[in-house]
Amino acid sequence: MPAKAGCKRPAACLVLLRQLCVAHEPCAVALRKYFLPFLGTEPALDLDVSMDMWNFSYTCLASLWLHRFYIYSVIALGISLWIVVQLFTTKKKGEKSNGNLFSEVVEEKQANGYAALQAKEVYVAGIKIFYGSQTGTAKRFAKGLAEAVISLNLPVEVISLGDYDPDDCLAEETTSRNICVFLVATYTDGQPTESAAWFCKWLEETANDFRFGKTYLKGLRYAVFGLGNSVYVDHYNTVGRNIDRWLWMLSASRIMTRAEGDCNVAQSKHGSIEADFEAWKTKFLNCLQALCRGERKPCSGKCKKGKCKSQGKQSKESSDHEHGASEYENAEAEELVETSSEEEADAEEVGGTNSVIDVEDLGNVMSHMKKAKRERELEEGVVGTSLSGETAGRKEAGEKREMITAALRDALTKQGYKLIGSHSGVKLCRWTKSMLRGRGGCYKHTFYGIESHRCMEATPSLACANKCVFCWRHHTNPVGTEWRWKMDQPEMILQEAIENHQNMIKQFKGVSGVKADRFEEAMTAKHCALSLVGEPIMYPEINRFLKLLHQHNISSFLVTNAQFPDEIRNLEPVTQLYVSVDASTKESLKRIDRPLFKDFWQRFLDSLKALSEKQQRTVYRLTLVKAWNVDELKAYADLVSLGKPDFIEVKFKVDGEWCTWINYERFQELVREHERSGGSKTFTAADYTARTPRWALFGSSQRGFDPLDVRYQRKNKAKDISGC
Repeated sequence: MPAKAGCKRPAACLVLLRQLCVAHEPCAVALRKYFLPFLGTEPALDLDVSMDMWNFSYTCLASLWLHRFYIYSVIALGISLWIVVQLFTTKKKGEKSNGNLFSEVVEEKQANGYAALQAKEVYVAGIKIFYGSQTGTAKRFAKGLAEAVISLNLPVEVISLGDYDPDDCLAEETTSRNICVFLVATYTDGQPTESAAWFCKWLEETANDFRFGKTYLKGLRYAVFGLGNSVYVDHYNTVGRNIDRWLWMLSASRIMTRAEGDCNVAQSKHGSIEADFEAWKTKFLNCLQALCRGERKPCSGKCKKGKCKSQGKQSKESSDHEHGASEYENAEAEELVETSSEEEADAEEVGGTNSVIDVEDLGNVMSHMKKAKRERELEEGVVGTSLSGETAGRKEAGEKREMITAALRDALTKQGYKLIGSHSGVKLCRWTKSMLRGRGGCYKHTFYGIESHRCMEATPSLACANKCVFCWRHHTNPVGTEWRWKMDQPEMILQEAIENHQNMIKQFKGVSGVKADRFEEAMTAKHCALSLVGEPIMYPEINRFLKLLHQHNISSFLVTNAQFPDEIRNLEPVTQLYVSVDASTKESLKRIDRPLFKDFWQRFLDSLKALSEKQQRTVYRLTLVKAWNVDELKAYADLVSLGKPDFIEVKFKVDGEWCTWINYERFQELVREHERSGGSKTFTAADYTARTPRWALFGSSQRGFDPLDVRYQRKNKAKDISGC
């Protein structure tokens, strides 16, 4: 290339040169030395100027990179200031817009003749009623409460605790603005019912698990109504108290103090558990209405002596007079039904629930708790006086309550009972109806020769000392360990029992299939089965009642649950004495019969020993329940040896003939002789036996069915319902 020849494309070469110079500064010197002669002397190709500009740009970029953290901070601060300004501006505009909108609404309402209205906050979104029930009482209460809440135009949901997963759902109630109501019953040994067992277990573990924290249920509002029986002193309403305490430990808020219903009518504050619930429900609805108006705050949990101290304040617009009246009404309602946890209240008064008590101070603490208990009892007495002068007057006079309450009377009447006085009843057995039509009698006709159409099923005591799991009376009868009710005279009981029995027989006059001769015979009762319900031997005048039966030529078949050994020993002669042997070991008896006595097993054994001393006919009635007590054969054999019942030991085979039937006329003669001798002339079961007919023996072609009757089968039923 010529040394001084000009470049034909200087612009392109200049661009290439600049790119190379940007890539590496030392290259710029070499390029300037070797290529500048070829690029000519055009002013736009002044490479020195270009390199100066590059040096300045490079310096600026390097400075920015070295101070990049300061730059980021400034940018972040600017963005933050911008966000704050935007939020403040938006809020200001929103308040102004809402104010204008509210002003427009007010002006529009005033223009139409309406008073100014203020938007109300929703304080209660709905009610959720949870129940844990074994016999259906808590479920029935839950449905009744739901109906009452619906009348207040509030959404309500009734939920069985067995169908509820607290792990997934309960925490949601802290923000739902719902009120949770818990209606829970206490079952055997203070345990929850089967449906509530998992809920209680989860709640207890959660309350004592540090991982959940003490504020896990903060915001949840609740109320608890417990169902229990004060006869079980050690476990009375344990489940309700526990749920109340565990919820409180997790910072849930009570809207009212826990209430407790008592199945023991003798101790129930309002006479029955139904009345206890109705009184609590009234108070709950009043509290709920106040909450819906925003006038009350949830209970602080520091309620003492039956009065809730967290009474809500009325709205500022209310007058002082209205405020005072409402507060008085609320306080009165609280006194009406509330019972607070004695343990919590006393602990708080002593020094708080978390305070540590020195051993030396336990004496003072116990004295304080006893004093508080006496004050509560005194206050309850005053409340009772203010609520019902009649009830207070009865207590002052020393009179006892009637066993049959209004609610119990309604329940038993619906089941077909004819109630007598305040604690007795009579009912027509289905086998009486069957034998009136010539369709066979019950097993006692086959075993003992009872004429079922002439048998009166009755009881002088509806109360019982057990609450058996298989009770076919559905636990509608009261329970107790001693007689604490008003007592009727045996003459009145027997007279009304016979009259009621005859009136029920009269209803079969003219009924198709009823035999005329048996109808006439049925009008005169010949047998009395004291096994209707309850524990007849609890009746203090049971011996007088038995004597009256025998004076009317009515045989006596008495059933006892083997919890009253002294009464068995002192019992006058009966035609036949039954003992229900529902289990053969202490553990299974406790599980099956659920007895009220703490020493139930010793009482059971002593009752069997007393049975062995009786000279009249005695029978073990074994109640075998699959998967409960059918596998204890050896233990049953030991009990048989202890009680020596007549109809398990083979005693009634005379001269090769079975003699299980009863000569009822002979029994009445022996009883009269016994009474005339003042009890010195005794007799045994063998003195009034009768030969068992062939058709009643095992292996007969009639299979225990009386050939004088006609075997009857229901339509579409292959099962035989007659005979034994």
